[in-house]
Amino acid sequence: MSRIVAGAAGGSPLVSVPGDGTRPTTDRVKEALFSRLEAMNMLAGTRVLDLYAGSGSLGVESASRGAKSVELIEFNDKAAAVCQRNAELVNKVIGSKVVTVQRSRVESFLARVAEAGVDQWDLVFIDPPYPLTEIELSLVLELLAPRLSPFAVVVVERSARTPEPTWPAGLGLLADKKYGETRLWFAEPGTAD
Repeated sequence: MSRIVAGAAGGSPLVSVPGDGTRPTTDRVKEALFSRLEAMNMLAGTRVLDLYAGSGSLGVESASRGAKSVELIEFNDKAAAVCQRNAELVNKVIGSKVVTVQRSRVESFLARVAEAGVDQWDLVFIDPPYPLTEIELSLVLELLAPRLSPFAVVVVERSARTPEPTWPAGLGLLADKKYGETRLWFAEPGTAD
């Protein structure tokens, strides 16, 4: 069972998405990821976007640790319902509606945001299903890049066997780290190599 690791809601159990359609981030990877983000001062007061949210565990962990606002984007009906339950749990503990859920395809959501010309995020999690192609991931990164705050961090979680994402203009690799079968890529606004 997954849980919130730390912060206001630390130790709270999270609802998991039934079936094998999602691939939850392990507690080990989540602890390492959030330790790094805290060291980078990327949690308190930030605006967070969790794409392909699954159960929403990365987004709600951010809220528990002091994020100003968190948007969970998930298209799958069952996963979006689980996101909503986990968001309600954290919002109740925090005493404020910090986490919101939108049932939408990621590409459609980012296209709507681009048209509206609003929203700049400080921290973005992208943990797509493994079948998502590199071309599809590149499109998402391209749509996302103009919507980032100047000091934003984007975290892409993929299988350790997949290649490094193709970074669009305006987004460049900051670091990467492998944890068993999982690899995290950290990117920031700037020029891709």
